[in-house]
Amino acid sequence: MSLIIKFLLKVFYRVEITGLEHYHRLDQSGEPMLIVANHTSLLDGVLISTYLPGDTAFMIDETHTRKWYERFLLSFVDHFKVEFHNPYATKKVIQELKNGKHCMIFPEGRITTTGSLMKIYEGTGLVAHKAKAKILPIYIQGAQKTHFSYLDGMKMAYMKRQWLPKITLKVLPPETIELPAGLKGRQKHQFFKNRVFTLMRDNQFHANYTPKSLYRALVDSAREYSASDICVEDINEVALSRKKLLLASRILGKKLHRILKDEKRVAVLLPNVSGMPTTFFALQAYGYVPAMLNFTAGLGPMKSACETAEIQTVLTSRKFVDAYELHATVEALSEQVRFLYLEDIRATVGLGDKLAALLSRASAVPGYSLSPDEEGAVLFTSGSEGAPKGVVLSHNNLYSNVEQISAMLTLLPGEQLFNALPTFHSFGLTAGLLWPLLKGGKVFLYPSPLHYGVIPEYVYNLNVKILFGSDTFFSGYAKKADPYDFYSVRYLVAGAEKLRPETRRLYADEFLTPILEGYGVTETSPVLAVNIPLSFKNGTVGQLVPGVDYRLRKIDGIQEGGSLVVKGPNIMMGYLMPDQPGVLQSPKDGWHDTGDVVDVDEDGFISIKGRAKRFAKIGGEMISLAAVESYINKASPEGHHVVVAVADERKGEQLILVTNDESLSRHTVKEAAKAAQVSEIMVPRTVILVEEMPVLGTGKTNYPAVQKIADGHFKSD
Repeated sequence: MSLIIKFLLKVFYRVEITGLEHYHRLDQSGEPMLIVANHTSLLDGVLISTYLPGDTAFMIDETHTRKWYERFLLSFVDHFKVEFHNPYATKKVIQELKNGKHCMIFPEGRITTTGSLMKIYEGTGLVAHKAKAKILPIYIQGAQKTHFSYLDGMKMAYMKRQWLPKITLKVLPPETIELPAGLKGRQKHQFFKNRVFTLMRDNQFHANYTPKSLYRALVDSAREYSASDICVEDINEVALSRKKLLLASRILGKKLHRILKDEKRVAVLLPNVSGMPTTFFALQAYGYVPAMLNFTAGLGPMKSACETAEIQTVLTSRKFVDAYELHATVEALSEQVRFLYLEDIRATVGLGDKLAALLSRASAVPGYSLSPDEEGAVLFTSGSEGAPKGVVLSHNNLYSNVEQISAMLTLLPGEQLFNALPTFHSFGLTAGLLWPLLKGGKVFLYPSPLHYGVIPEYVYNLNVKILFGSDTFFSGYAKKADPYDFYSVRYLVAGAEKLRPETRRLYADEFLTPILEGYGVTETSPVLAVNIPLSFKNGTVGQLVPGVDYRLRKIDGIQEGGSLVVKGPNIMMGYLMPDQPGVLQSPKDGWHDTGDVVDVDEDGFISIKGRAKRFAKIGGEMISLAAVESYINKASPEGHHVVVAVADERKGEQLILVTNDESLSRHTVKEAAKAAQVSEIMVPRTVILVEEMPVLGTGKTNYPAVQKIADGHFKSD
């Protein structure tokens, strides 16, 4: 009977299984084997029972055995029914494992209705620990597209509906759960739950992640999802499907190739409009490296960026230059680089060009077969702490980060993401653009995150599911938004700067929408960690994304935590430095020191203490400027406050508060410090009032500008 089932599954679903060597190695070791898998459909048990060698007993919640079709499918597998929420249910599984039986548990306990992991039960970890069993993970892909899945029909309409989709099973290396000493009661249960969740989450990443070029990833996305459905829209009412995006990128790419010839890095100077992804992928199609210029930085940093990355040509739009009044900047830069205007190139596109692109295969262009280890894009650091550096990211860096984000956050095919973050910022490029394009979503591009009164209305009218921003931007939206504007939003994700508790509470209380705080740096493509509904701790930036290893570098004078040093597939190829243009300086042994002082708790949640450079030494003691800002924010949640340090002959340095809150004075700050029970040494000596706080286009505080305000104040005195 099993041979007949296997034959039918192979014929109809073209089932393939990989990684069986992990099963055989564990089977031969004689160790107890507990098999776990993501639960995508009613077919899952039959698939695993049929394609995994040997006899496996399935632990099934009795609530899932009451319908006739559930009982029918279960008749093909060896199983025993249990009350899943009964603590005694695990005893039978533990005994079976100790007796040498291979057992199987779906840790989610139910079939997914989101397309991603559901809630994980701690029983799986408890069973593995008690039975001293190795956990053998299996990742099932494709079965969620069948009519045997529980995904909502409306959401599935955006995915290519297939009666008989291809199904793959990937067996991953076995894992061991080791319980730390000293954990008891609830702590122990929480550990098992968190450990199994991270195992399942990481396996999702490893099973789906295959290095590829960005252009190939877009081609694969059009094959995987509905190529004719809209994937990009903008405020000019220009809409693109993946099919149209690929076609436009081939047409434009071929035109650019004739002009650019053997150039390597080509600057892109465009806002968030549909022409931006077209230009980005046009360059990708022919193997050029887009260097994303920050048009809010001013002439000096833009000139420096072009020199650092050895840029010869800048792609831009006349309409954009007019709208942003960049004529003087373009004229000054024209002395060292050539400007190509997209309108001029578009005017040369004829019927022959369109027919040639239509008749050509997307996989025939050079970018399709490009090595994933080649340069994929160049971004520039924000300049928040000095001159911008070029950050060279490979195709693999960017694509791996897309898969890492997908393992953390759910984005169903066709779901709407709103991106107002500029794509010259890594958060806006990877999370805000590449992630939805390559993973089946739909993105609305908006040119500025500063339009606080307009963006909430767009979010409301577009039924947005995911919105990215910073604390500054979310605070601005809150002042203008109606409480119902965010009714459709599943995730508000904050990065770029610390999320103030006041902002989080405001959205929870007034908008009934949680903000998930995350963390990343340009050098890591950028996402490193993020809180998610299944695993979060307020006050932290979440757990590290899958595939990233870390260590903490101790810093003299700082007692808790250290500088976060990371390694993984999303870590940059290297820097291009202003003093050595074009010379790639790679991270040593693949490790990148973020310069962020963090602490990591026993569950892997990261708390950021501040930048290593944002500590002041006063009277021999290291003071976190972020910690000083924290208690001031509590006293004045409406204001924008930045604390900097200036030289002091007596104590080494002294703290200066720069704020836009007229009600703050040194007296009120001292009262706030007293209420927060912090030491006198953490009270700023001087308060400087400004009308508007300097902010970069990415939403980060412009610390050099604030420092100049403080330094200028003392020089004038």
